[in-house]
Amino acid sequence: MTLIDRSTTISGEQVEPVAGSVSSIRKTYPQDWPAYNAAQTSEKGHFQELLADLCGNVKQPDYLGGRPRLPLGDMVFVGAIKVYSGFSARRFNCDVREAHKQGYIDTAPSFNSVNRYISNPGLMPVLVDLIGRSAAPLVSVESSFAIDSSGFSTCKFERWFDAKWGKEKSQRQWLKAHIICGVKTNVVTSVKITSGNVNDSPVLPELLDGTAVRFDVAELSADKAYLSNNNLQYIEHHGAEPFIPFKSNTTGKGSSMWRRLYAYFTLNEDEWKEHYHRRSNVETTFSMIKGKFGDALRSKSETGQVNEILLKVLCHNICVLVQEMYELGVTPDLEPAVRPQVWWS
Repeated sequence: MTLIDRSTTISGEQVEPVAGSVSSIRKTYPQDWPAYNAAQTSEKGHFQELLADLCGNVKQPDYLGGRPRLPLGDMVFVGAIKVYSGFSARRFNCDVREAHKQGYIDTAPSFNSVNRYISNPGLMPVLVDLIGRSAAPLVSVESSFAIDSSGFSTCKFERWFDAKWGKEKSQRQWLKAHIICGVKTNVVTSVKITSGNVNDSPVLPELLDGTAVRFDVAELSADKAYLSNNNLQYIEHHGAEPFIPFKSNTTGKGSSMWRRLYAYFTLNEDEWKEHYHRRSNVETTFSMIKGKFGDALRSKSETGQVNEILLKVLCHNICVLVQEMYELGVTPDLEPAVRPQVWWS
């Protein structure tokens, strides 16, 4: 006979039973459906307004002679709208004309210009900066963060001759997006794009530095791939508490910090897991990005593919801001952007 226990925690969280026993329960969290519905049905209009405000702060690179360049803020805007729409550059050209008509951009560039700017290496630092600035309005909301990586497939293939099977084989190349996100709103606070074979652990310090520029980091959750003495020390150096599980063959021997964290991990399992469980929100963040904007990349050049992932993350952050405008009453106050130091023709 299966026992069913329906209960509510002190904090008001609904607890839903899992078949088997009374102790086997899992938490579920209520959704504010009126706020969610209002945000979703109004998202596109707010998205363009927030994106225009953000891109309006992008300063034009210094003019070094030659053919005058298109406004950089306009090109970021149309690049983000292209990714948001999911259309090819040609098919989305009518959206560019509509944005120009509504006054979101000063010029209506051709689809060739849009593709050329997306493939420009000078756009990378601009997009990374805008991602951080798009997360800034939630600085008072987020203090707990999670880190992880996920792959995006490209249109290129690797080919090799397999000696065992005596034939040529191939596999699709992919890039890896490393992110830190807030666990309450799923906003991405810092990002780094690498090739698919780059390990996760060495990327943590750079991402944590990028997050700590604006946010007070109280704790950071990560899976076992990030476990290292250097990473634990770096997290504590930022005044945050690390929640990274120790491996099965790990011992409590090491530095005083290592012994202290290992003791907390082994002797306070329930309390430790309650914090570590927040790490699942970074997987939700990747699911949100890929579900809405796709996990495949259209661009053919590697630079264009990197910028395309960054544009997906930027679009995700703006969608998060729209959601929190309705759920938390956040009023986005977007920071001015810095002037790009270098630009490639």
